[in-house]
Amino acid sequence: MSKTVWKPGSMLYPAPVVMVSCGDYAAKKDMNIITVMYAASVCRDPHMLSISIRPDRFSYDIIKKYGQFVVNLTTEDLAFATDFCGVKSGRDINKFEACSLTAVDSEMVSAPSIHESPINIECSVRQIIEAGSHHLFLSEVLCVRADEKYMDKNGKFHLEYANPICYSHGKYYGMGKCFGGFGFSVKKIDK
Repeated sequence: MSKTVWKPGSMLYPAPVVMVSCGDYAAKKDMNIITVMYAASVCRDPHMLSISIRPDRFSYDIIKKYGQFVVNLTTEDLAFATDFCGVKSGRDINKFEACSLTAVDSEMVSAPSIHESPINIECSVRQIIEAGSHHLFLSEVLCVRADEKYMDKNGKFHLEYANPICYSHGKYYGMGKCFGGFGFSVKKIDK
């Protein structure tokens, strides 16, 4: 197999693409949405995740000021808003209004959640790591809210019904079909 050598860059594709909301919902102050590709689960005990943002982005100072934010998962229905919130600055426009998104009160953080998102992950910043062009916000997950329309009768959440999207080399993609579950490679097949 032949491989091409590229200049180092983010090659972990596809990547999740999320809308991060920030500011103070109760005071209706500093509310903004930023689209983030560099988002990842970090650990399970305690539940932690990270997002990476360039310091020159409008939301960077807002998240640093309040120390809280909400990760809102994206779907095919939210693809336009997801892209818009990544290319337009909150310095110039109210992204909630421009994208007809509904800011709602979160359970445990001051930042608003996006009602139209199937999952809202409320986070509190624990550490900011200056990693280079982006700074990593290492954060504890305080609360996760899920849209009940994607819950089955057994209380299992089905994100696949919401048609989640991901990002790869400048394009947005649907997630495709499921071909196995955790541990499927080692389960015994009964005949």
